[in-house]
Amino acid sequence: MPDFKFVREETAKRLTSAADYGERAKDAIAEMHRQVGDLVIEGGVARRGLLVRHLVLPGGLADTREVMRFLARLSRNTYVNIMAQYYPSYRAWDYPPLDRRITMTEYYEAVQIAREEGIRRFDK
Repeated sequence: MPDFKFVREETAKRLTSAADYGERAKDAIAEMHRQVGDLVIEGGVARRGLLVRHLVLPGGLADTREVMRFLARLSRNTYVNIMAQYYPSYRAWDYPPLDRRITMTEYYEAVQIAREEGIRRFDK
């Protein structure tokens, strides 16, 4: 159950000092999918497969469209948990717009983007 935060090099460098985060995340998630495939749920229980978590960040910093586009290319049946619980803490105040929680509009836009990019299975 990997987290996929963002894709763009400039976002990753600014927020994590790891400019290659997006490429490394894509490589790792693609390999996980190759090994286990799409999430299989039997009797309401996840038995095997990939579930990707994506935290919506304020101001579009999560690169949601690029993340969903990549995941849909892996498989339109990639199971994605779209999370709205971002909470600014520690030094978030130094990195606007991370100094605020997301709005419900931003969250619903992320869900719509997942649909537009072809993701068929997601928690919201």
